[in-house]
Amino acid sequence: MKYYKNILEKIGDTPLIKLNKVCKSIDSNVFVKVESFNPGNSVKDRMAVKMIEDAEKDGRLKPGGTIVEGTSGNTGMGLALAAIVKGYKLICVSNDKQSKEKFDILRAMGAEVVVCPTNVEADDPRSYYSVSKRISEETKNSWYVNQYDNPSNTTAHYESTGPEIWKQTNGKIDHFVVGVGTGGTISGVGKYLKKMKPSVKIWGIDTYGSVFKKYHETGIFDEKEIYPYSTEGIGEDILPNNVDFEVIDHFEKVTDKDAALYTRKLAREEGIFAGNSCGAAIAGMIQLKSNFKKGQVVVALLHDSGSRYIGKIYNDDWMKEKGFI
Repeated sequence: MKYYKNILEKIGDTPLIKLNKVCKSIDSNVFVKVESFNPGNSVKDRMAVKMIEDAEKDGRLKPGGTIVEGTSGNTGMGLALAAIVKGYKLICVSNDKQSKEKFDILRAMGAEVVVCPTNVEADDPRSYYSVSKRISEETKNSWYVNQYDNPSNTTAHYESTGPEIWKQTNGKIDHFVVGVGTGGTISGVGKYLKKMKPSVKIWGIDTYGSVFKKYHETGIFDEKEIYPYSTEGIGEDILPNNVDFEVIDHFEKVTDKDAALYTRKLAREEGIFAGNSCGAAIAGMIQLKSNFKKGQVVVALLHDSGSRYIGKIYNDDWMKEKGFI
C-alpha cells in the first residue's frame, strides 16, 4: 500500500506550470509555482508546520497547548492542519479586510477566529498584531507564533521551496517573482537561489499602501506611504524581520485593480484558479518585462487558491463596486 501517514506529509512538491496566454507579451519562458496544490491550498502550509516543529523541539510549544497567531488567513489554515494532527488548540486573529471565506474555512477546521479592524495603526491595541500578542499573554500554556519575525518562516522556504524550484528548472532559473507580506517566502527562496546561482534576480511585488518599496530604495520608513488597500496577502505597514532586503533586487508596486484583473485572467486564460496576490505577482511580472531577456527562465510563485476569494475577486458585484470592471 502507498499512502501518507497524515495530511502534513503531502505538503510541498507543488507543480511548476508554463504560462501560455496571460504573459504572451513577455519574450522569456514564464512559469508559475502553483502552491494551491498544498493540502491547505497555500504556500503557508510549508512555514506553518516548520514553525510548529521548531517550537516543539525547543519547548516553546508544549503538549496540549494553544497556538495563537495573527494571520490574513492562509497561515492560519496551515497552522490549523498541524494543530489537528498534533493535538493543539488554535486561536487565529485577523482583520476585517480579509474575505469571509477565509474565516469560514478556519472555523470549519476547528480554529477560534477573532476579527479586528483593519484601518488602525499597527501599535494600536485594537490591531490584530496587538490583539494576538495580548491573547497569547492571557492564555495559559500558549505559544505566540509571530510569523513576521519568526526565523523558521524563512528557513522553511530555504529548505523546501527554493530547492524545489531549483530542481524543477534544472538550475536554469534567471528571475524569481513573488508577492511580499511576511517576507519569509521571498527571503528563503531568494537566499537559496542566489547561493546556487548568484546572477538570479529576485523581484518583490508590493502594493500601493505598503511601506516596502520606498524603504528598500531609500532606507526611510515613511508613514505617509501607509493607507488602506484591498489586495490581500501582500504589503505591510510594518517591517517584519523576515524581510531580507539585501536578498531582494527590486520591489514593484501593483494597483489593487490590476491585481484583481490579472487574478481573473489567470483563471480564464490559463485555467489556474488562484488568489488575489497571485494576480498581483503576474501583473508585476508584466510591468517588469523589459528586464527579462529572450530565452531566460522566469518563475513566479502563486501563493494560494481562488477558493478564498469567491465573494470578492470572482464576484462581479464586488468588482463593480470597487470600480475594477
